[in-house]
Amino acid sequence: MNPKFSLWLLAAILLVLIQSVGAQQPARVARIGFLSNSSSAFPGRIQAFRQGLRDLGYVEGKNIVIEWRYAEGKLDRHTALAAELVNLHVDLIVSGGPTSTRFLKKATTTIPIVMGFDTDPVGIGLVGSLQRPGGNITGLSVLASELGGKRLEILKEIVPKLSSVAVLGSSTLPGNAEH
Repeated sequence: MNPKFSLWLLAAILLVLIQSVGAQQPARVARIGFLSNSSSAFPGRIQAFRQGLRDLGYVEGKNIVIEWRYAEGKLDRHTALAAELVNLHVDLIVSGGPTSTRFLKKATTTIPIVMGFDTDPVGIGLVGSLQRPGGNITGLSVLASELGGKRLEILKEIVPKLSSVAVLGSSTLPGNAEH
């Protein structure tokens, strides 16, 4: 899926959630919390996210406020940053990845959390299923584990004489657990 389309879709999800919150208090400026592991990991996605919001009529600092928080690669900062966003009483929180989503899930069960691009939210226990996530977490998944078999099938079609394939990864990263 195109990253720009994904972020535009994420912005649309946010619009729906904000409108449902905003229907209760129309004069109030909506507030979004954003938590990510790194401020420099995906600048193109952040830009596309902001553009998607602008396309939907939301201008940062005018009719929407975004509280940006970055752990800068330090796991121990996630807990405090997630709590900080909860204490700011934001209307919803966008997660910049599976690590951030895990900490946000522990921090709140009431504020909606929108996953930006988690790899395997079902496998790591963030949501019950992709069809019906339940709780306060929704969003986008890259479906990495579900696509593995299909990718291997396509590779076999491209290279018919293929007899073995090696896959390298880290089982310590969320969404990459050994199966």
